[in-house]
Amino acid sequence: MKQKSYIGRWLGILLGTLIIIITAASCYMLSFSLSPRDNRETYVKTQLQEVVAANPEIKPWIDSLLHIHALHDTIIYKVNGERMHAYYAYAPSRTPLTALLIHGYKDSAVKMLHIAYIYARMGYNVLLPDLYGHGLSDGDHIQMGWEDRKDVLRWSAFADSLFVGTKQVLHGISMGAATVMMLSGENTPSYIRCFIEDCGYTDVWDEFRGELSNQFSLPSFPLMYTTSALCKLRYGWSFAEASALKQVAKCNKPLLFIHGTTDTYVPTRMVYPLYTGKPQPKQLALFPHSAHAMSYTDHRQKYTEIVKRFVGKYME
Repeated sequence: MKQKSYIGRWLGILLGTLIIIITAASCYMLSFSLSPRDNRETYVKTQLQEVVAANPEIKPWIDSLLHIHALHDTIIYKVNGERMHAYYAYAPSRTPLTALLIHGYKDSAVKMLHIAYIYARMGYNVLLPDLYGHGLSDGDHIQMGWEDRKDVLRWSAFADSLFVGTKQVLHGISMGAATVMMLSGENTPSYIRCFIEDCGYTDVWDEFRGELSNQFSLPSFPLMYTTSALCKLRYGWSFAEASALKQVAKCNKPLLFIHGTTDTYVPTRMVYPLYTGKPQPKQLALFPHSAHAMSYTDHRQKYTEIVKRFVGKYME
């Protein structure tokens, strides 16, 4: 009996220690994945320099916007009083054509200025939100597109009132692309005409599972399950429910899928089930030898032509 009691006591200690380790590891993984950048306002300036350096053709356009004070700031408020920031610019001539441009993970609105340039040259109004926990918006965590879809829907309504009677395309890159796809499955207003996603992931579970393996060489069990449960407890959503794949299956509006063929951060394989699962109308454009979020940089003319042709079908 003493030996059984001794074994039971040690098993209890071992189990308790294991629970503590897994809980601590889950807290670390959630913080590692969903904590915003420090000094975001300073980083925005760095990102602006980066996007201009990578896309020098946009510098004269940005300089002209800044010179005549045509790139405006605006704020909307969440129910809890947190501030959400965006930039916007009117088209040279009054038009209903409007592009909402949604940035990626730990980026900010200014990282979408090269895509805004495409639409500006087409005569569109543009609105570039900073997602929650990014850029100049408030927020103590990253929402991975899932809760962001609600914020973007509010920005869409704001754009419709700002530019008056709009026809809108929503165009996102990386996490912004996932945001656009997650929104596409909702009951969206008629002024949202079409969607463009560039290198978005199938769901948060699949993306984080890949990063857990690539960065930490760890299997999905148990950390994916415990971290997802912690996310649900803390923020109200789980990794599995944050699914672009499930949302595009409910989308009946046109959606253009873009992906680089050598993307390993959001693996190229993800675009195929997304495209297959989306009902018509839809289009798939693959860009050879382009890594993550590099399709435009590597293929400026082709990327621009594909975007122009796609929106031309559905925005007039």
